[in-house]
Amino acid sequence: MCNILVGFLFRYARYAVYIYSVQQLPSRLIEAAVDQIATLPGIGRRTALRLALSLLRRDTERVRALSDAIIDMSEGVSPCRVCHNLTEQDTCSICKTPERNRGLICVVEDIRDLLAIENVGTYRGVYHVLAGVISPMDGIGPADINIAALVSRISELNEETEVIFALPSTMEGDTTSFYLYKKLAEFEIKVTTLARGIAVGEALQHADEATLARSMDNRTIYEI
Repeated sequence: MCNILVGFLFRYARYAVYIYSVQQLPSRLIEAAVDQIATLPGIGRRTALRLALSLLRRDTERVRALSDAIIDMSEGVSPCRVCHNLTEQDTCSICKTPERNRGLICVVEDIRDLLAIENVGTYRGVYHVLAGVISPMDGIGPADINIAALVSRISELNEETEVIFALPSTMEGDTTSFYLYKKLAEFEIKVTTLARGIAVGEALQHADEATLARSMDNRTIYEI
């Protein structure tokens, strides 16, 4: 029992020394860099310290190039005035492409969803990036995302417009879709949503009940 206790105290002491060493860095400049890197999403203080030390091992020119690239991105990239995609100009390349169907608008949560759909290579419409979803628990309401801009945009289009809800299959995503549906009800447009069901390669027994139910409701004709 004594040996077990000693072993535990030894491991705890090493852990305490590590925590102390991370918090009490040998340089205030390293400390400042770690603090800033740790503000990035998904980056803890331990990872921030590893990245900071990695930057110290780089030559000055490479570090300056990284710094300049981040500053240029921060100053030179802004939301598209039409769809809120990210762009270096007033209007993004998708909105400026004449071959795009402007009567087909895919509503997504953020830029990552837009890129995922674009990578498929089959969608030829345009987008509207909400920059979030309604989440009362996080204090995010309809006024905090780009819903008003979407409604204004729809009001300028004709009755042949189709709006596709490509929002996440979560409570927040469904809440946002429901709110948008109510807001767009005054317009005589077609509103659709992405089909939801069993993913390709997924075993039926591993699917949750909601997914199975949607798969059954959205069943299609079997074709060879």
